Amino acid sequence: MPPSSHAIPVDSFARASELQRELTTTVRGEVRFDRGSRALYATDGSNYRQIPIGLVIPSDADDVIAAVAACRKFGAPLLPRGAGTSLAGQCCNVAVVLDFTKRMNAILELNADQRFARVQPGVVLDTLRNRAEAHHLTFGPDPSTHSRCTLGGMIGNNSCGTHSLLAGKTVDNIDELRVLLYDGTELRVGATTDAELDAIVGEGGRRGQIYASLRAIRDRYAPLIRARFPDIPRRVSGYNLDQLLPENGFNVARALVGTEGTCVVVLEARAKLISSPQHRSLVGLGYADAFAAADHVPEILAFDPIGLEGFEGAIIDGLRWKGAPNLELMPEGRGFLLVEFGGDDPAEVDERAHRLTERLARAVTPPAVRLYTSSEARAVWKIREAGPRAAGSGPGMPRRWEGWDDASVAPERLGSYLRDLRRLLNQYEYQAAYYGHFGHGCIHMQVSFDLQSEQGIRNYGEFVDRAADLVVSYGGSLSGEHGDGQSRGALLPKMFGPELMTAFREFKAVWDPNNRMNPHKVVDAYLPTENLRLGADYRPLEPRTHFKFVDDGGSFAKASLRCIGVGECRKQDSGTMCPSYMATLEEEHSTRGRAHMLFEMLQGEVIGSAWSNDHVKQSLDLCLSCKACKSECPTNVDIATYRAEFLSHYYEQARRPLRAYAFGMIDRWARLGAMAPRVANAVSHATGVKHVLRRALSLAREREVPRLARSSFRQWALRRGTPTVGDTRERSAAANGDAEIILWVDTFNNYFYPQTSRAALDVLTRAGFRVAIPRVHLCCGRPLYDFGFLDHARDYLERILHALGPDLDAGRSIVVLEPSCASVFRDELRNLFPDDPRADRLRRQTFLLSEFLEHHAPGYAPPRLAGTVLLHGHCHHKALMKMTDEESLLRKMGVALESIDAGCCGMAGPFGFGAETFAVSQAIGERVLFPAVRRAPPETLIVSDGFSCREQIAQSTGRRALHLADVIQLATSP
Repeated sequence: MPPSSHAIPVDSFARASELQRELTTTVRGEVRFDRGSRALYATDGSNYRQIPIGLVIPSDADDVIAAVAACRKFGAPLLPRGAGTSLAGQCCNVAVVLDFTKRMNAILELNADQRFARVQPGVVLDTLRNRAEAHHLTFGPDPSTHSRCTLGGMIGNNSCGTHSLLAGKTVDNIDELRVLLYDGTELRVGATTDAELDAIVGEGGRRGQIYASLRAIRDRYAPLIRARFPDIPRRVSGYNLDQLLPENGFNVARALVGTEGTCVVVLEARAKLISSPQHRSLVGLGYADAFAAADHVPEILAFDPIGLEGFEGAIIDGLRWKGAPNLELMPEGRGFLLVEFGGDDPAEVDERAHRLTERLARAVTPPAVRLYTSSEARAVWKIREAGPRAAGSGPGMPRRWEGWDDASVAPERLGSYLRDLRRLLNQYEYQAAYYGHFGHGCIHMQVSFDLQSEQGIRNYGEFVDRAADLVVSYGGSLSGEHGDGQSRGALLPKMFGPELMTAFREFKAVWDPNNRMNPHKVVDAYLPTENLRLGADYRPLEPRTHFKFVDDGGSFAKASLRCIGVGECRKQDSGTMCPSYMATLEEEHSTRGRAHMLFEMLQGEVIGSAWSNDHVKQSLDLCLSCKACKSECPTNVDIATYRAEFLSHYYEQARRPLRAYAFGMIDRWARLGAMAPRVANAVSHATGVKHVLRRALSLAREREVPRLARSSFRQWALRRGTPTVGDTRERSAAANGDAEIILWVDTFNNYFYPQTSRAALDVLTRAGFRVAIPRVHLCCGRPLYDFGFLDHARDYLERILHALGPDLDAGRSIVVLEPSCASVFRDELRNLFPDDPRADRLRRQTFLLSEFLEHHAPGYAPPRLAGTVLLHGHCHHKALMKMTDEESLLRKMGVALESIDAGCCGMAGPFGFGAETFAVSQAIGERVLFPAVRRAPPETLIVSDGFSCREQIAQSTGRRALHLADVIQLATSP
């Protein structure tokens, strides 16, 4: 297979402008043909990239019908798309993309008695599962993307997941579909008796013609279907012609499952619900390697588990390098199996788990065994879900890609297949790590393909060709879950032969005779080496940057490539990433969307102008710089840093708004105002001045600018003789006594909430430490990053390193109260000064109060406190430092702790004050945080260490939140 050219015609559909006008006239939803929107939808989770013609976000089924009619009028190809997480390229094409996720995402009916749900195609799987779980029911298939994948996408891909042993594939769980054909025909399809089939054909018309053609395909190819379709649990490749066989009830709905948008548009689905096991027991098994683990799958299946997953030790190595938690829960070994049992009787479930462990203990070479508690099981499943993306992320490892990630064989042949596959990988010197659904013989992996050189692409094409031959020799399927798309579509003749490929073409032609539905995917497919996202002519811009991007070889282009499109940032019900997406459900407001925009910016094909591009700027405008993506994204995409870098260059050619200077340099204004705080407060809150400020700074009228304290913490501390350290002339700290630690005096807890800094000083002193504060005004510069003031930010940090240099050299710890300040020292500092030893010391010697008391205060016992605490974590705290130390301290104090998974508060410094961002700010807070605070009884203490969080809570709920330092001091008060 020859390598393809990377060049893509941007305006490949000649009548795009006419089509756009037609769609805008007839569709009530959103129609977007701008270059930014097209760039956003140019790729999915695969290696492929094709620029779409445009985007339609329909409001309802009538909109879809209108959109299809418009496309038909102009002969435009059409691509119905789910969450865009597909790994085989089926979600990118030169077509009009239909995105159902924003508006057509309703559960229309959930019938617990009859165990079914009617859903629109944009419903997220976890939304359905959570609703069904209230009735102890579930939709069985559960791929690892369950938090964001849609039912429409799962139907398109015939998705499976961890518990296919329990539930089978999506095809086994769909009873009826309402579909729309490109020619405008609308049908409800499902199982069909012989009598019904005869009646439908006898009625004639388009419906009768379709059913007659399908019956002819069935009758002509039935012997070949029975002979050539692999008899294994995970055959996803090809079209489901087997569902037309008499023994399967001529089920037209199930025949359309797995067609990847190449035949019809799904408007509605009736999904089967099954009993959800209410009790589960998880066993972890450690073997010498993945091959040995695979060899033992058949004997484990005899115990009837509901899930049987496997993976290699290299995945744990990658997670360990990333500092992932809970790895100590894994048993000893280099090949692992996770065996889950489930049912409604806890004793019976546990008994099956124990019978398995007893049987394995008697083996000639018994595996290491772990039997997990329910909380441990949740942690271990997170390791399984997150691990594969970490397998290739260690230092010095080559980039790994999808491309041969989904083959499936009979479980009893899995060990032999994996050994042969490893030998083939070794011939090409490819690195890869196996993982997947071992219980059904389905193997996923990412491989170190070279997709940027002609020889590398030739090698890739040759490898997948030989790998397909290997799978076929084992009687397996090229795809066991992810679908064919472009990765495997051209390889299907190896698996099915020419006659069945003809049957597939005939089947597609029944529904889409003019090949306008997602063309050249599955059948008559592009080669795996075509339309590559990179390709042999991939030559992105490599601009000079302020940040050093040390983990990406100093390359901003490589940093933008971190996003592999799996869409973890599109989840809506847990974690922090991505707060703006959770509020708007817009792709451009997801981490993935922003990363793709930056990638396209550096390509310069769809969106040009590089740093001055307004499409990119718009995608970044609603980024709250929460840093959640740096920890929650499987590949650690860091949009907060990329945003600051982009803005620094954008404003080299554009004028910064006045608000950038007001908020970005807040430390200077606060320091100036603190000279006469009463006057400053009176002036800034005077009715006339307030109105002028709001207009000049574009502030939301609902917001109140925080008032300066009557006396700053520094003024108070100096009056009482608190020791000080450091100045800009680098005087030795020894001149100011023998202070052991330094309490960092941040802008917000100095000028606005000085009582928190006072409380922290009291807590540290009571803990037995000699505490000093910086002698001179220093600021970490956190607000500067929000407006791209990176030169100023660098100056601020250099001043800190200069002033505190001797103290850093002496090993003194810096205790920081504001999490966003700590994140500067932990994160931005390294990215700006990667080779400065003092910067490294500051990074390693910076601790939040909770971290310091938990790990660097030997024998410290916090005071006891009765009552209840509702804890909300600052985004930077959760992303970079985690909340475990904070939670541990509060529990040691004896409080009843509720630590809420509230995500971002929505304030994020200046973001929540902006007139144009206020509504999104409130929507983010209303998702979890505000309702939780309002429900809390008045005596409950609301605790949050971030100034922005406390301000958001106060201004939006009327409740006053406390810093941990305030709570500890409160506990010591008489």
